[in-house]
Amino acid sequence: MAGKTPLAPAALLLLLGGLAGIKVGLDGMPRAKIPGAGIVYLPSGPAVKAAVFGFSSLTADVSYVWAIQYYGNTAVPDRRRHFNRIFEVIADLDPNWMDPYLTAALIAHHDFRDPELALKMYDDGAARNPGAWIFPFEAGHYCQLYLRDYERAKSYYRKAMDLPEAPAIARRLFANAAFKTMDYQTSWETWREVYETAPDREIKKIASNHLYNIKASVDIAALNAALERFREIRGRAARRLDELASTRLIAAVPKDFDGKDYLYDPKTGEVKTAVIPWKR
Repeated sequence: MAGKTPLAPAALLLLLGGLAGIKVGLDGMPRAKIPGAGIVYLPSGPAVKAAVFGFSSLTADVSYVWAIQYYGNTAVPDRRRHFNRIFEVIADLDPNWMDPYLTAALIAHHDFRDPELALKMYDDGAARNPGAWIFPFEAGHYCQLYLRDYERAKSYYRKAMDLPEAPAIARRLFANAAFKTMDYQTSWETWREVYETAPDREIKKIASNHLYNIKASVDIAALNAALERFREIRGRAARRLDELASTRLIAAVPKDFDGKDYLYDPKTGEVKTAVIPWKR
């Protein structure tokens, strides 16, 4: 056993040297004649793993650095073609290394303008690292920020916030995405939980503002529907909101989260809050 110890590093150096020589040779050849350049000759992940004598993580490191350089070179016209291949190989070599998935998602978004590919990178990272909150969290943020797809954002944030060590903001972002999809009940319940468990006044204030906004959205929608019904029945606009209660179109005129009356303009039919939530 003692005589075999130096053999693995030596073999690794020879392997890396050979790979470097191949890469230099390929890089010197016209890309027009070799679509995809050296990537096209890259073996599959399991094949590379078997060839590196247990140095999978180190090989993944080298491949990752090379991939960043390759995909950062906008002069390569065909670099999109083999995108999945190189990052799949890195993932096969070191599936629990998170950085490559996150970097791949950034490349897919900023370089290729491909949202579904970016989300696939986050999903692949989550599939290989089911306990890591960062992947559904970043995917949710991506859906919210770039796609304005709040339904998908809500689904991703839900996954993130239920995982161990997820940051508290994941729950708040989930609640906000639920509000954006008009899932007011879920948003209310989540913000209520945030409010009741807030570790400081700042978070409690944020939760309070959102609760105020949710209640106002629900109340004003109900009041607008009742006002429209009143107009149909009486042939005129209600002069005051309490007319809606007296005609039994609503059980009682609601108040806002702070217990204050909503403002109603009978000339325009507009109902609004007395204050802007974040200026309370």
